[in-house]
Amino acid sequence: MSRPFRSTRVVLCVALLLVVAGAASAQAPVSYRLTFPAPEHHWMQVEATFPDAGRTPLHVYMSRTSPGRYALHEFAKNVYDVQAFDGAGQPLAAVHSQPYEWDVQSGDGTVKVSYRVYGDRVDGTYLAVDTTHAHINMPAALMWAGGLDMRPIRVEFVPPAGSHWKVATQLHPTADPFVFTAGNLQYLMDSPAEFGTFLLRTFTEGGRTFRIALHEQGTAAEADAFAADVHKIVRQEGAVYGEFPDYEPGTYTFLSDYLPWADFDGMEHRNSTVMTFRGSLGNPEQRIEILNTVAHEFFHCWNVERIRPAGLEPFSFLHLNMASSLWLAEGFTSYYQTVFMQRAGLATMADTAQAYERVVNAVTNGSGRQVRTAEQMSQMAPYIDGGQPIDRTNWSRTVISYYTWGDAIGLALDLSLRERSNGRLTLDDFMRAMWRKYGKPGGPAEGLVGHPYTIDEARETLGEVAGDPAFANEFFRRYIQGHDVPDYRTLLSAAGLIVRPIHPGRAWIGNVRLDFSGDGADVDALTPYGSPVYEAGIDEDDTILSIDGRKMTSERALASVLAAHKPGDRVPVMFVHRDGQKVSATIALAADPRLEIVPVEKTGKTLTAAEQAFRESWLGPKH
Repeated sequence: MSRPFRSTRVVLCVALLLVVAGAASAQAPVSYRLTFPAPEHHWMQVEATFPDAGRTPLHVYMSRTSPGRYALHEFAKNVYDVQAFDGAGQPLAAVHSQPYEWDVQSGDGTVKVSYRVYGDRVDGTYLAVDTTHAHINMPAALMWAGGLDMRPIRVEFVPPAGSHWKVATQLHPTADPFVFTAGNLQYLMDSPAEFGTFLLRTFTEGGRTFRIALHEQGTAAEADAFAADVHKIVRQEGAVYGEFPDYEPGTYTFLSDYLPWADFDGMEHRNSTVMTFRGSLGNPEQRIEILNTVAHEFFHCWNVERIRPAGLEPFSFLHLNMASSLWLAEGFTSYYQTVFMQRAGLATMADTAQAYERVVNAVTNGSGRQVRTAEQMSQMAPYIDGGQPIDRTNWSRTVISYYTWGDAIGLALDLSLRERSNGRLTLDDFMRAMWRKYGKPGGPAEGLVGHPYTIDEARETLGEVAGDPAFANEFFRRYIQGHDVPDYRTLLSAAGLIVRPIHPGRAWIGNVRLDFSGDGADVDALTPYGSPVYEAGIDEDDTILSIDGRKMTSERALASVLAAHKPGDRVPVMFVHRDGQKVSATIALAADPRLEIVPVEKTGKTLTAAEQAFRESWLGPKH
């Protein structure tokens, strides 16, 4: 009974948005003018004009969140020298009523707000201004007015005197190379800009044009080679869906900053992505890391930006946005990131095996799986996305990243679909079905998604693709809304990948971080649930003095003790709590549960024809 009611409500909301959008478009656009009087001091001057704002107080906000992020960032902390004027230039009082809000009473219906905003962090979330560029994430830079969300918007970029700066952005271009537009606030805030000196490379694929705005200190030849590899990735990702989205400005743009002062980051947007790295394309290892980010972020132009989970649509710029499907939105994207690097010929089979080894170990052996499901892990994003808080948490033992867990789920689901259908069905089929149902139909206005999906709808779609709702229900029950782990050993064997213990038969006390610089082994992190050290009562800030009578003065001493025992042995341990209490206990040594994933041909055996065919179907290039 809920489905018809929900559909009716969506139709009514869409109709209302279209009416509001039509009325708003008849009004004068909101406009922004961005200038850089002293870029060497890392600040930007913003002049925002809100015409037809009415005579009641206009509530002007600085965003607290940013599209693609799930935590609060309180961008108002970098805003200062706020002034307000009416249409004639007369000063108006701007009451700073909340940390992120200013209330302005207008006399003639127009409100102009001028302010400075500081920024010196090159990543996907913040603003960065220096003498080489302005790297602009709009929520970190632009104030906006409540009630004017559906107004058209004009943005003018003014280059510093004597510079040769140019603009790369997903905002809509105009005849003026420094003036751009957006249809509404949602699209504006989702449209970062690189304003500076950059190399531009373009290519076409599937009837679409792709641009790479590259700000780095390398050579033109490195830029050309990078563009060629990006093209390979784009081609393989397009093959999953059989088509590319309709990019509203007519292009998709990779905003790429690879600089010694940049932070490592990637941030998806509807028609662009921001990718930053403290490194260079000239470094082979760093270049692979950069290309991995390309493979991840570009896949988001389907998965997240258009195939959008409920909870992220419409995106709130003042409140936390929580979604229960980040294991799919982010995790499946991470899974495909590894697939695409292999399909594009940018990774070896050993690289791919090692990547999945990390995620399989993290989920199989992570103690967080005991206390949270993948769905619940997704709901932790508002706390985790902002980084480690200043108070101590127990996340190291209770949390597995939704990126990692979703990666492992994507791997298991893809291999399961292939195995049960004899290769006829794959995860690609599931993603195409999600695209057709929830992504491709579009939304009521630019930058809006008409039907964000729920977990129940994702499960129903899987049942339709598999032709077996019972399989979908069981998979979700066990691995997404439950605590079970798939049988990766069997699933991966079909591709000639061997899952085996890294240290078979070796005794183990747990994945515990120890510092041997003092009189014993200082425990520097929480001990995982269920591990031998945890069960012995040892935890962070304790000091292990001895195990089996051997003083713990070095890693060698610990290794010597473990080598003398086997799993199941019980040995005495002496340790000191942080309060100074000395404790004698017993550790029940366990078998080291850590796994490795090895291509069968690396073990001295021969890859069979069936394994080779499975591997090629899974990881071979698509045309």
